[in-house]
Amino acid sequence: MAYGVTYETAYGTQRGAYPHPYVDTVPDTGADTYAPGYETARWAAFAPDEAGAADDTVPETLFPRQAGAADDDEAPEPDPYTGTGRRSARRRRPRYAERVDGPVRRLLPQALVVAFLAGGTTAFVAEDKAVELNVDGEPRRLHTFADDVTELLAEEGLRVGAHDVVEPAPGAALTDGDEIAVHYGRPVRLTLDGRRSEVWTTAQTVEGALEQLGVRAQGAHLSAPRSRPIGREGLALEVRTERSVTIMADGRARTVRTNVATVAEAVEAAGITLRGQDTTSVPAHSFPRDGQTVTVLRITRTKEVREEQIPFDVERIEDPAVFRGTEIVERAGQPGLRRVTYSLRTVNGVRQKPRRLRTELVREPASQIVKVGTKPLPTSVQGADHLDWQGLAACESGGRPGAVDPSGTYGGLYQFDTGTWHSLGGTGRPQDASAAEQTLRAKKLYLRRGASPWPHCGARLHG
Repeated sequence: MAYGVTYETAYGTQRGAYPHPYVDTVPDTGADTYAPGYETARWAAFAPDEAGAADDTVPETLFPRQAGAADDDEAPEPDPYTGTGRRSARRRRPRYAERVDGPVRRLLPQALVVAFLAGGTTAFVAEDKAVELNVDGEPRRLHTFADDVTELLAEEGLRVGAHDVVEPAPGAALTDGDEIAVHYGRPVRLTLDGRRSEVWTTAQTVEGALEQLGVRAQGAHLSAPRSRPIGREGLALEVRTERSVTIMADGRARTVRTNVATVAEAVEAAGITLRGQDTTSVPAHSFPRDGQTVTVLRITRTKEVREEQIPFDVERIEDPAVFRGTEIVERAGQPGLRRVTYSLRTVNGVRQKPRRLRTELVREPASQIVKVGTKPLPTSVQGADHLDWQGLAACESGGRPGAVDPSGTYGGLYQFDTGTWHSLGGTGRPQDASAAEQTLRAKKLYLRRGASPWPHCGARLHG
């Protein structure tokens, strides 16, 4: 029987009889049915005729003669399709002898598809990686096609910042079996021994953070338990480490190790009591530093009231009736009086400078009024100018205008008493007048009484 089938050749799609001596049926499955054109011609000889009988005679023109079946001198017929002689035909005969049966032929396309899929699956599986992702201590295994750590974090929706730690670093290539760790940073508002700062840590507990930050926690005071977890939002933590502080008090030195917050607490820890006005060499509320020496100051305070004079002012008034160079006290000044309260302080037995606490006015001061002469002095006194007044002054007062005798009765160059001085026109005290005025008054006195007012030195007037 001959079946009409469609097959593909090197020259296009053809339709015709596709006889096969070993296959009962050739279904039109769409599978590869390619056969060269010359095979079609050769297999046509085996096609049944209309009566159903096949012709077993192979035309000579279709197959080259076998070796030895023809005259050796005869040239081999060329093959109409290959252009070769008998040798070429002989080489092609195994092609027909090796044709497989129908069921195997049908399985070949399926095998090719399976092989193709198997190759693609192998490549697909090769790209898949099994890795372990640990986020803040919580591990999980997963499969990924990411090429590096950055792609893996993006696939998992994990965002990292400047204070977060990723191991291996972002951008590192991924291979099957890798372990990736993500540690998120946590802000810690740390007060360490009185100094405040903001630091970051990837530790998840207070103890881990102290270890990571290098804080000596042995003997320290912590505001939170060591086991307290630290969330992503962070934590405020106060740490006071153990320190060595020396306290000097009452002539003795005591050294203590403590984690207290103030100097006053350190003094108390040393067994020293502050009484009354006692204090320390540094502020009692300040933070004690490691190796610091603090001195206790024993203080006593007392009050003392003192009365103090207030100096008076001097008012000077010009008087034309008084000779120039003469000043007359019109009204004597009187000092005022005030009462002052002082605080007397001793530190460790040493008295400090008194400190004024308050002042009370007892009496206002009274100003002193002085008349200042502006009247010109006469140039001479007739009848007395030729005498030796310098010699008399040297004898009476040593030539000092402000001299006063021990009794306080006589004063000036010529030792006037107050009554005589006033009778001569003088004002105030003679010793307060100028030397020229005193000499003028002495000359007038001489004209009245001669040398008798100076019984011991009067002879000096005549040399």
